[in-house]
Amino acid sequence: MVPGYLMVQYFRRKNYLETGRGLCFPLVKTCVFGNEPKASDEVPLASRSEPAETTPTWQALKLLFCGAGLQVSYLTWGVLQERVMTRSYGATATSPGERFTDSQFLVLMNRVLALVVAGVYCTLCKQPRHGAPMYRYSFASLSNVLSSWCQYEALKFVSFPTQVLAKASKVIPVMLMGKLVSRRSYEHWEYLTAGLISIGVSMFLLSSGPEPRSSPATTLSGLILLAGYIAFDSFTSNWQDALFAYKMSSVQMMFGVNFFSCLFTVGSLLEQGALLEGTRFMGRHSEFAAHALLLSVCSACGQLFIFYTIGQFGAAIFTIIMTLRQAFAILLSCLLYGHTVTVVGGLGVAVVFAALLLRVYARGRLKQRGKKAVPVESPVQKV
Repeated sequence: MVPGYLMVQYFRRKNYLETGRGLCFPLVKTCVFGNEPKASDEVPLASRSEPAETTPTWQALKLLFCGAGLQVSYLTWGVLQERVMTRSYGATATSPGERFTDSQFLVLMNRVLALVVAGVYCTLCKQPRHGAPMYRYSFASLSNVLSSWCQYEALKFVSFPTQVLAKASKVIPVMLMGKLVSRRSYEHWEYLTAGLISIGVSMFLLSSGPEPRSSPATTLSGLILLAGYIAFDSFTSNWQDALFAYKMSSVQMMFGVNFFSCLFTVGSLLEQGALLEGTRFMGRHSEFAAHALLLSVCSACGQLFIFYTIGQFGAAIFTIIMTLRQAFAILLSCLLYGHTVTVVGGLGVAVVFAALLLRVYARGRLKQRGKKAVPVESPVQKV
């Protein structure tokens, strides 16, 4: 379990980092706050990466590259996530093997590699200067750690296809919160697509076929964890949207959030004595070590593909690619791990993704007409 110790660590790290002490602080400051002269503060980041070649063939090749990169990264990540959390390691004819149960350790591995990748990128490439207080990254970081923990833990109690559909239906609680808290108004097509998503998810959950013995059945605990994932992830996206007002780059956001995530997870694992046990499990099972490392590589590479795709083609194209990725992930999981989907359940899945694509289409039409479209959720820290 994630202990209350995380909150204590948060306030300790916040006060420590605000003082600017420590051997690593200059490097962290360069990665987080940028290294360009102040005169460039007003230059939009998007203008730095304008492609010199804009022929249709070149754009098509880049779109193919982005689509393939996102699909390979996140489909591999999804398959490995289910393998690590739902299957045993070291099984033999006489022994059932043992399962890995500490989700925090996986979160730590993902965040460490993402931190290294973002740090190298920020060091090699100039980043815009901005004035965001460093401690403000910690709020998004804490919610991101908790959402990731809920996501991994949920796989112990629900099937992977159920988890994917729950992520796809996140638009429903977001709309409800916007209506109740922000008094936001929505278009008729938004209510229509939200209703279709609700119907599709209900069809899938109520008509699920028998699961393999090695796969978990959907339980109340799993649904609560999925609700926690959606709530924490929604907060992360909204907080990151507010941070982007400081004109930072996406990679700076990636570094700052993962920096605090590493501090939180290391502190929590040390307090529980689980860091050493996770390391020992890796030593006992080399297959798990390879899976965990590849899982982290896919997560970090996927983040970079997200930034590049949105920078080159915009949020609408990115949303279409990721929506298709979710559909492929369900299909791949059923093929590899034997999940049974009934005809009614398959129709429910089709309704959900048709509604998601309809939202993308309607948002694009609104943009063409000059109306204010619904903001696309922040793409940072999706995993």
